[in-house]
Amino acid sequence: MFKQLPLAMAAALVALGAQAKELRSADVHNSDDYPTVAAVKHMSQVLEQKSGGKYRIKVFNKSALGSEKETLDQVKIGALEMNRVNISSLNSMCPKSLVPTLPFLFNSVEHMHKVLDGPVGEEILKGCEHEGLVGLAFYDSGARSIYAKKPVRTLADAKGMKIRVQPSDLWVAVASAMGANATPMPTGEVYTALKTGLIDAAENNIPSYEGFKHYEAVKVYSKTMHSMAPEMLVMSKAVFDKLPKADQDLFRAAAKESVDFQRKKWAEAEAKALEIVTKGGAQIVSDVDLASFKSAMAPVYAKFASTPDLQRLVKAAQDTK
Repeated sequence: MFKQLPLAMAAALVALGAQAKELRSADVHNSDDYPTVAAVKHMSQVLEQKSGGKYRIKVFNKSALGSEKETLDQVKIGALEMNRVNISSLNSMCPKSLVPTLPFLFNSVEHMHKVLDGPVGEEILKGCEHEGLVGLAFYDSGARSIYAKKPVRTLADAKGMKIRVQPSDLWVAVASAMGANATPMPTGEVYTALKTGLIDAAENNIPSYEGFKHYEAVKVYSKTMHSMAPEMLVMSKAVFDKLPKADQDLFRAAAKESVDFQRKKWAEAEAKALEIVTKGGAQIVSDVDLASFKSAMAPVYAKFASTPDLQRLVKAAQDTK
C-alpha cells in the first residue's frame, strides 16, 4: 500500500518531476473525488513512487475527453493512454467481459470480489487484448437498481417503462426481459431525458444516482439489484507494449494496489450518497420481489452465455466460494 515517502526521496521525485511521463486517463464521473477517479489518482501516486518519478497519471473526468465509447476508441488506437469504463462498454468487443455483467450472477459483494480477484477475473482482464486494450483492474460499481417516478417492486411494475440502459446489446436484452422498453443513451444525456419525461426510468448504483443528480429528476429508487457489473480500468495495448517489461509490471502492480483503495472509497461513497439522496427526498424501496426478476433472466443467459467457453466461465464464477 502507498506510504508517505521519506523527505529525501520526495525531494528527489520533485526534482525528477519535470521529466516524468504523464499518461492521461479518462472517466465520465463528475466528482473529482468519485471512487474510480480517486482510485486512478491513487494509482498515479503509487506508480510515481515505484517508478522513481518516471511515470504519473492525470485523470480527465467529467467526460472531458468524450463519452466512454469515444474514449475507448481513442485508447484502442493509442491516442489516449488509459480509460476507466463500466465493463458493459466492452461487451461488444470482448465476449468474456459479458460474464460479470450478466444479471444476478453474484450472490453478494463478497462473492463478486472472490470471483474478480481470482482466475476468472484474470481471464476476463486479458480478454480484451485482441482489441488493443490491456485490462489492469476491476473497480466496484455497487449494485445497479431501477429509479423512476414510481416504485418498481415486481417484474410487472417494470412492464412498458422506457428505461435508459447503457449502449450494450446485453443491457437492452435485460430490460426487454423485464418487459421494459430499453432506451440506450450516453450517461451525459440521462438527466435531461428523465427531467423532460423522454424516459420513465434509468438504472444505476446509488453513488451515480446521487452524483449525476438524477435523484432531482426522479425520486423513487427501487433496489432491484439486478447487476453488480464492475468498472474496468484499461490501458492502450499500443502504449503498454512499448514499455519495458519491468515498467509494465509496475503499472500492473500499481493498478492492483488501487483496488483496495477504491473498494474502501466505494463503501464510504455508498453510505454518503444514500444519506444525500434520502435528505433530498428520494424514497428507497427495499421490498422488491427479486425472485420475479431472476425468473425472467433465463433468455438473457441463453442468448449471451451461448458458447461453451462463456458457459464455462459463468459456471466457474457461480461455483467460486
